[in-house]
Amino acid sequence: MIKVYVKKQSNYPISATKVKSSLRKFLQEKGIVSDAYVYVNFIGEKSMKVLAKRYLGEKDKLHGVLSFPESEVKKKFVYPDNTIRLGDIILCYPVVVDEAKENNMLIDDKIIELVEHGALHLLGQHHS
Repeated sequence: MIKVYVKKQSNYPISATKVKSSLRKFLQEKGIVSDAYVYVNFIGEKSMKVLAKRYLGEKDKLHGVLSFPESEVKKKFVYPDNTIRLGDIILCYPVVVDEAKENNMLIDDKIIELVEHGALHLLGQHHS
């Protein structure tokens, strides 16, 4: 079973149920068939800037989504419970809203698009 944990900062109107079911389906389509954990976090602009600075060296840069996979060592390590720990997907809710407006999309659809993008990074697929 794929377990998706959703945490949101503040009172962002997010359908955790939709995020969980969409991400589970997406990961299954990408070949994840064993037990796995993934965490999806919704944060604000200030927190996203802190992450961008700390991990990317970017000052005052906002991203719609960042992914933090488990380390390569941990990916190859077999946990006693045989569960794959994929990592964390972090979304900046205000940026997601802005991007949805720019792309003429529903916010929920933009969230799913970015969560799937982040999941691809957790699975080792990166920008070319």
